[in-house]
Amino acid sequence: MSVEVRIRHRFKTFALDVAFEAERAGVTALFGPSGAGKTSVINAIAGLSRPDEGRIAIGGRVVLDTEAGIFVPARARRTGYVFQDSRLFPHMSVEDNLRFGRRRAPFPVDEHEIEHVVEMLGLTHLLERNPRALSGGEKGRVALGRALLSSPDILLLDEPLAALDAARRQEILPYLERLRDETKLPMFYVSHAVDEVARLAHEIVVLREGRVAAQGSVFDLLTRIEGGIEGMGAVLDTRIESHGEDLSVLVFDHGRLYVPRVQRDVGTRVRVRLRAEDIMLAREEPRAISANNILPATVSAMRYGAQADIQIAMGAARLVARVTRASAKRLELAPGAHVFAIVKSVIVDAAG
Repeated sequence: MSVEVRIRHRFKTFALDVAFEAERAGVTALFGPSGAGKTSVINAIAGLSRPDEGRIAIGGRVVLDTEAGIFVPARARRTGYVFQDSRLFPHMSVEDNLRFGRRRAPFPVDEHEIEHVVEMLGLTHLLERNPRALSGGEKGRVALGRALLSSPDILLLDEPLAALDAARRQEILPYLERLRDETKLPMFYVSHAVDEVARLAHEIVVLREGRVAAQGSVFDLLTRIEGGIEGMGAVLDTRIESHGEDLSVLVFDHGRLYVPRVQRDVGTRVRVRLRAEDIMLAREEPRAISANNILPATVSAMRYGAQADIQIAMGAARLVARVTRASAKRLELAPGAHVFAIVKSVIVDAAG
């Protein structure tokens, strides 16, 4: 299901002027610093605000067209909205909060679907609890369930992990991945945390000062050294080739990675992340070194700033290494140079 967004709106101290399309189901991240306009965009999609000018279509259904005088109210847009602070009803049990979402649905789901959502989000043992007795991560999962049971055409998540500590974020991320992979709904995920975006998103729309600064796949944009995003590195879509006693072998286009044993079946797709700071470069293949991952590559692009960002290619796969300017000059790095990427650490996420 495609989503088309084109809106202009002037606030007292801020002007929003964005246009983009999300052409498939999956997670589209709206990424950027605070004040970039991310929440304003999803509020417009949800119908919680009315832009001065614009057009929004969800799966071909126009919900806003200022030229044609179309403005579908929020309650009729079939959008599921998960706010940063969950916004559960404190006087209702978890089960009643979930069923409230079902009652709002234009086509209410059956009991089997309720059971499926409860199981998918790990809520079975929480149904009788009051929201006051829940942790932040548990509240977030209930808010996700309530939004899903409203039978939305699109799911909007406004920094759902921002108010959680690191442990609670790690608790809820696997449920967000499962939600992404099982529901096949288009999801807009607002965040300024690159690790969340790299783990969850398929597409990224980078917003800066109310404008679209860049748009592309997560696999491309994190390795784009010009006009990309901070926190660059690489996201690779890999497949488990085999397991050893304590290591698993992951294969991707023109390469292999050896990582601590992954508790998944051979053949499973796994998304991995490599931070630019965790990649060293050498002009000759290192010998007698403890690193498990040494990848032959070719320098494809460079950017000098306070440090040197070096984009390297292995077939269609791209990585970025961040080294000192002095190191880049000493190694005589330039586009076309052959190098070896020494990967110090690999972050393994769930299926991509």
